[in-house]
Amino acid sequence: MSKIGKKPVLLPNGVDITVDGLAVTVKGSKGELKRTLTEGISVSVEDGKVFIKAADGVHPSVWGLERALINNMIKGASEGFQEQLELNGVGYKATQKGEDLELNLGFSHPILYKIPEGITYKIEKNVITITGIDKELVGYVAAKIRALKVPDPYKVHGVKYVGEVIKIKAGKKAATAA
Repeated sequence: MSKIGKKPVLLPNGVDITVDGLAVTVKGSKGELKRTLTEGISVSVEDGKVFIKAADGVHPSVWGLERALINNMIKGASEGFQEQLELNGVGYKATQKGEDLELNLGFSHPILYKIPEGITYKIEKNVITITGIDKELVGYVAAKIRALKVPDPYKVHGVKYVGEVIKIKAGKKAATAA
């Protein structure tokens, strides 16, 4: 039995959930999300709580996963999600170019990143804030932007998450002095 799957999900005010067979739709103040459930998983709504049940033969990890995904849909439709990226390095900057994001990351040319539909971003000095209602998409966009210039462990130049701790390695001088 799944510890996570058997917990009900609380439905906040202003969020509606409709279940049509395996299709689940969540509507909230921020937008609407749709998802198709795995075979053997059923969803019911009672007294402002969403209950996820699994049929016999469904692995407990799938049951817990579906519950977590439905919880993320409800949270996204009511509050939304955000990730913050920080640019570290001389001359590293981000600018808005139409709907796209232009990044100068120390290469000989600027990088133009096309922002997918459903994602918005805001640039303040050297911090890029990515927001949206789909947690998976917000995390994916943040990871793709970070992958353009992963922080260097020697000088910490690159794109990192706000609050991410990078362990700084000692250079050649420190290694030979020991």
